[in-house]
Amino acid sequence: MSFLDLDFDNEDMIRRLRPWIETESPTFDAAALARMVDVVAFDCAAAGATIEVIPGRMGCGPSLRVKFPHPDFGKPGILVSGHLDTVHPIGTLAQNPWRREEGRIYGPGIQDMKAGNFVALEAMRRIMRAGLVTPLPVTLLLTPDEEIGTPATRGLIEQEALLNRYVVVPEPALKDQSCVIGRYAIARYNLETRGVPSHAGWALKDGRSAIATMARKIPLIEGMTSDDCTFSVGVIRGGTWVNCVSSSCFAEALSMAKTDEDLERGVAAMLGLSGSENDVEFIVTRGVTRPVWKPGQPQDIALYDRAAGIATQLGFTLGHQPSGGGSDGNFTGALGIPTIDSTGVLGAGLHTLNEHIIESSLLERARFHAGLFLDLN
Repeated sequence: MSFLDLDFDNEDMIRRLRPWIETESPTFDAAALARMVDVVAFDCAAAGATIEVIPGRMGCGPSLRVKFPHPDFGKPGILVSGHLDTVHPIGTLAQNPWRREEGRIYGPGIQDMKAGNFVALEAMRRIMRAGLVTPLPVTLLLTPDEEIGTPATRGLIEQEALLNRYVVVPEPALKDQSCVIGRYAIARYNLETRGVPSHAGWALKDGRSAIATMARKIPLIEGMTSDDCTFSVGVIRGGTWVNCVSSSCFAEALSMAKTDEDLERGVAAMLGLSGSENDVEFIVTRGVTRPVWKPGQPQDIALYDRAAGIATQLGFTLGHQPSGGGSDGNFTGALGIPTIDSTGVLGAGLHTLNEHIIESSLLERARFHAGLFLDLN
């Protein structure tokens, strides 16, 4: 039997995907992530897999490791690396509820990347139901902190990847159905200004505003952007009372670099901004960093070629390109383990209230993953 003959049921898939989307799981809510793990773990167990819930750390939720029965259980195989966390806070479902409209399915986190994880699981579920055996063992590792740079589970992902022969990352497919082979480095920075407090009404001149200083620093930071290294500030918070000159302000910045050399120059430039001015201290500290996954590595291209052949059998062309958005594929690709990223479903609006997937891509991408699992050896 070919993967083309597997009996996928589109309506059944959509019905079973719905609880995944309606279980909201923002990164910063460990309890919500634990509820999400429960939902997914049940489906994995019902598919015949062995499940292991790995406790969370650093304030993050738990991870889920899923292993499917195989004659070579425990030997190097295929790792599917995905994340269960989303950027959407609890309550987003009320603004972007689960619904099917004109060939699209909406909901928070459906594109990034719950539907991708789901189709990978569905592929293995159908393979096992058909009595087929994949050439290599298949493991799913689903983690809770990708959207904040994977500070808690990077080591877990890297260790699991080193125990396997290939890594598949079902992040959303690109608009033209391409996958990702290579990703730029992503660095995060924590910014802080420490000002001098005073009463904003009767002693304004005695104070030094931490907020005002941060506001002046932001265009300076973003002005350092070039074609090779970008900088942006995406979070800012400061002050306590409107009638007090602010004594503290905090912000978070992100930079993207195409090469390790560009990354290190960018890091040096950011850290070099630290200092004092007009009695206000500006402090820059380096946060989580994703390494460059260099595009065009032979082992990744060879894996892509296998995947492209499967796509051709399904009737679509699988292109490939590097991407500026970071993922956990940065880690596995940088380790030199053959990695293919963005094998997930088609859609648009990720990280927005318009997040949705193209309904027909569920079936297509489930078959695509089944083809990968049955082909790689």
